[in-house]
Amino acid sequence: MTDKKPTKKELELEQQIAELTADLQRTRADFENYRKRVDGEKQFARESGRAGAILHLLPVIDNIERAVNYMPEDLRDNKWAQGVAGLVKNLEKSLDSLNLKRIDAAPGTVFDPEIHEAIQFDESAEGDQEVIAEELQAGYKLGDQVIRHAMVKVTKR
Repeated sequence: MTDKKPTKKELELEQQIAELTADLQRTRADFENYRKRVDGEKQFARESGRAGAILHLLPVIDNIERAVNYMPEDLRDNKWAQGVAGLVKNLEKSLDSLNLKRIDAAPGTVFDPEIHEAIQFDESAEGDQEVIAEELQAGYKLGDQVIRHAMVKVTKR
């Protein structure tokens, strides 16, 4: 068995192979990072588009809910009026399938500035905890992101 010493040319070729291998690994890693970033940007664009479309629909939902809430007593048994009231439930089911959730702003709920926007404050109320006295406009979350804060009247208890 002979120990043959690598020639200068062979050493240069091995070094060149090592450099090219390292370059290839860096290029692969860069490409993988690029692909992940582009996938994230695509997902963000889809979610932004969905949120924008939903924001355009929310005033329609608000108006239908107001109409149902202020329905004259003599129309409560009217089939057409009941059909209009049913639209709200259908819209809520459709929006639920898009992962849109209504923010809880029922009276007595603890005020959270992350999801509620205080429009009015009861200055005469006393207490150490701010709670919602009344929901003035519904707020919504798309997934975990607030797309419209619930507008509320706040009091203390």
